[in-house]
Amino acid sequence: MNGPRPALWVVIGLLSLLLLGCGGRGRMPLPARQPEIDVDQLLARAASQHSGARPSLRFKDYNLIFVSFDALQAKHVGCLGYPRDVTPTLDAVARNGILFTKATSVASWTVPASMTWFTGVYPSEHRMTNKYAVYNAQEQKLANLKELSPELVTLADVLRQSGYATGGFTGNAGVSGGFGYEQGFDVYYQEAGKFGSLDQSIPEALRWIAENRNRKLFVFLHGYDVHGQNTPAAGFDYRFVEPGYDRRFTGSEQEQEALREEGLDKGFLTLRDADVRFWRAVYDEKIQRTDAKFRQFLVEYEKLGLLGSTLFVLTSDHGTEFYEHKRFDHGFSLYQEQLHVPLILWLPGRTKPVRIADRISSIDLMPTILDLLEVKPDEGVRRQLRGQSLLPAIHGAEVKRDVFAETDYREFTFARTIIDPDGWKLIRTMENGRRELFDLNTDPEEQHDLHEKEPGRADELERRLYAHFKSIGHDLNARRWERGFNPVYPSQGTNRSGSDR
Repeated sequence: MNGPRPALWVVIGLLSLLLLGCGGRGRMPLPARQPEIDVDQLLARAASQHSGARPSLRFKDYNLIFVSFDALQAKHVGCLGYPRDVTPTLDAVARNGILFTKATSVASWTVPASMTWFTGVYPSEHRMTNKYAVYNAQEQKLANLKELSPELVTLADVLRQSGYATGGFTGNAGVSGGFGYEQGFDVYYQEAGKFGSLDQSIPEALRWIAENRNRKLFVFLHGYDVHGQNTPAAGFDYRFVEPGYDRRFTGSEQEQEALREEGLDKGFLTLRDADVRFWRAVYDEKIQRTDAKFRQFLVEYEKLGLLGSTLFVLTSDHGTEFYEHKRFDHGFSLYQEQLHVPLILWLPGRTKPVRIADRISSIDLMPTILDLLEVKPDEGVRRQLRGQSLLPAIHGAEVKRDVFAETDYREFTFARTIIDPDGWKLIRTMENGRRELFDLNTDPEEQHDLHEKEPGRADELERRLYAHFKSIGHDLNARRWERGFNPVYPSQGTNRSGSDR
């Protein structure tokens, strides 16, 4: 539902925030950090509600709060190693929750990545891909899950059938209800303009939660606050920008869009180191502001008495690029700056801190959530799900399997990737046949392509990548593997128009 922009609510001051550490297994010790008083008190109160209970990993009838911080790059998060104090609230939650340090998104932009959360299938299966964001150009008809993949059941469908009240509160754009995200939701709020922020979605969510507090709740909370197409309502204060920067850029949405398009058109950008540091600085300001908004949400949510009976899922749909590979923004490649995302599961007072360093996929979220909430979907939904529950990993089991990602981005890029359990990664760019091989253990920034030095390893990973896409029913794509191609999915035609999210 669309509605008038609610009044902006006041967030707690940022200067009082002190850096926090994250939870961890003994095998991965974390540096000691000073606690942040307000958040620690909130966490302590949540824990006290269950002081006599045994830690558990089954949470039947718990509420679910699923929060997407759109375009949050994992390496800018404190509990994942970032030195600047921009995510104290997320760090505090991670220290008390379950942190996955190598979570990988299935796609590098919003529409396909987010739809996988809620369907448990890969983008090439649900077919919500950018190439077909508008699949009927003459009628300007949006691609919609119900029309492209009408047989798919969503997480909201399953939870609503299990007695949950379901509410989505989003920034619109790539999670627009017009794409089918509203499927299964009783209420689906989206900011009237594109790329809305938590300033709008949080008040709407809190109002709805208060009205339905006596029911089991599933809340999808989303904002574009750190996205390139969103800037603070009152402008930047440039708190992290180096003194003396000549302000070649100001950090505007228009500037970032221009940089994205130039990089797409030319294949690269030419920027000074000072410019890259500037863009990272304003990105960090947006992250810190967003973290404070989320902290205030927790404070208000606790007042409703629901904190101790809620499963929180905190993540991002994808990261973004800041010149790591000579371009800006996201969607057009499958490098780690766009695929590595934060992922924290938090059940206040009910779980011991865990830090999991095994590589997992965002496709695992739907089965994991259903497992934790003890919701048993029917056989059709179980057959639909491609991912695996992460409950065994939380209990200490090792996760050793390949993870996959893909992007179909306008007419520019059609790429697929595989990362094996040992950290070897192959990227196959489909339109030109290019192969890139990286060892993420020694080269996490993917600057040294090893496919010529390791042809056997590259061949083996490509064989597994090919087999994966063939196994999920897209033999059309697989048959064209040996030559450049632009994927065409059944019944979608060949229109290339669309918009970026």
